[in-house]
Amino acid sequence: MRLPRRQFLHLAAGAAAMPAVSRFACAQTYPSRPVTLVVPIAAGGGLDTAARILAEKLQDKLGQPFVAKAKPDGYTLLLIEVSAVWAKWLIKNAPFDVTGDFTPIAMVATTPLVLFAHPSFAVNDVKQLIAYSKANPGKLSVGTAGVSTPHHLAAAWLNTAAKIDITHVPYRGAAPALNDLLGGQIPLIWATPVAVMPFVEQGKAKVLGVATEQRIAMLPQVPTVAESAVPGFAVNIWLGIAAPANVPPEVVARVGQAIREATELPEVQKRMSTLGLYVDFRNSEQFHELIVREHQKYGMVIREAGIQPE
Repeated sequence: MRLPRRQFLHLAAGAAAMPAVSRFACAQTYPSRPVTLVVPIAAGGGLDTAARILAEKLQDKLGQPFVAKAKPDGYTLLLIEVSAVWAKWLIKNAPFDVTGDFTPIAMVATTPLVLFAHPSFAVNDVKQLIAYSKANPGKLSVGTAGVSTPHHLAAAWLNTAAKIDITHVPYRGAAPALNDLLGGQIPLIWATPVAVMPFVEQGKAKVLGVATEQRIAMLPQVPTVAESAVPGFAVNIWLGIAAPANVPPEVVARVGQAIREATELPEVQKRMSTLGLYVDFRNSEQFHELIVREHQKYGMVIREAGIQPE
């Protein structure tokens, strides 16, 4: 589960405002004291667990405890996930600029977003879905994990890009959306595959498409939305580690290297995969480029979908 969006903004803004000198007094001896990794996501969820896996291995690599907490007291690093890139477009007077107020250190992992359908629904891919929706405007609905989630943006983007009208049904999390799909109350959901694939294997759900740039190893026979129907369509869920702006480059390099080494460990990859996460390391420069690119992309998606900031 994720924290309310405004609470996330409060934590992220606090991290951005911290003076770099007080945290990293001497890059040459970093780290000389325990490092706190702020996780602005409620405890017990997949991203929180992933952060704790990473913190454990960073402690081994850097020789100081890395403590994952959800309270903004004495922290230095921040777990950042994809929703940060559209905060400016969805929150009035957002208190931080994701493209300038943080130093991205490394992207760690991704998880694919997949469009699932009830097996009784008479379409088998996104191209057929678009044709069905155009022939039956306003007749379909799609469940998501909630407003302003990646799932919501995927639903909105597909509507605007394909010029269709599938009603968005936001739930309080992915589990109730899945329950209604399995029960036949809704024909479609956007979801990550970890919780849904067992039902696909049992014939209780089916896959229409994946929202990644390339096909995924888990579903090699399933085309991406981009290749089958909407060129350029990609909604990736990712997480990484960032610090406040102006952190010494030596610190960024050292922590980034430690993260790279941690993500190369088979144990970490295995533990991440059980959470439905796939290691996808990108260094500071690559992570920054991704953040800027996705910030611009989702701004366009949100404007075209007519989603208003709250």
